[in-house]
Amino acid sequence: MHCCKKIKQFLFACLLVLFANSALADGSSLNIKSAELVALDDTYVLNADVDMKFSAKVEEAINKGFVLNFLLEFQLAKPRKYWFDDEVVTVAHAVSLSYHALSRQYLVMRGDQQKSFVRLDEALDDLSDISGLKVFKKSEIEKGEPYKAALLMRLDTKKLPQALQGDAIGSDEWKMSSQRFEWMPSLVDGQVKLESTK
Repeated sequence: MHCCKKIKQFLFACLLVLFANSALADGSSLNIKSAELVALDDTYVLNADVDMKFSAKVEEAINKGFVLNFLLEFQLAKPRKYWFDDEVVTVAHAVSLSYHALSRQYLVMRGDQQKSFVRLDEALDDLSDISGLKVFKKSEIEKGEPYKAALLMRLDTKKLPQALQGDAIGSDEWKMSSQRFEWMPSLVDGQVKLESTK
């Protein structure tokens, strides 16, 4: 009798784990893993690695021809002790993902640049790889001064068609906003070295 009770408890625990894993697998996610600022000519460019996963519903929406618009928001500020940080630079870059049914290709658009891919996972890899993105000029900062940088990436739900906006609000399947990735960069040999403060 006692043995049967233990087996039932074990099976129940296994079912809970399976249910939790399947629930997590169904959701979308967006997570910034790393970022760096690199000096290039008279500017600094941003490189970042983002871990991105789409739910089945999001994939279905893309394959039906809906365009997903993402915003990459970068901020550089001078930290202050007794007041709000002094904002130096704030920039937002847009990137979109769509599916072209006639050519059967996934398209990633960054400004005027377009890349095409046969498979969705290839398009996702490209979307997740931020490289060489100009964020500010060297003349906008003072060498040797302390700065705080922050990066965030999110799905621009306002640009979703109205048919999808209702589903997207409060749904884990459409939850695509990264954490605010923060660090204190310091200029070292023409490159901004990163130390995450998260």
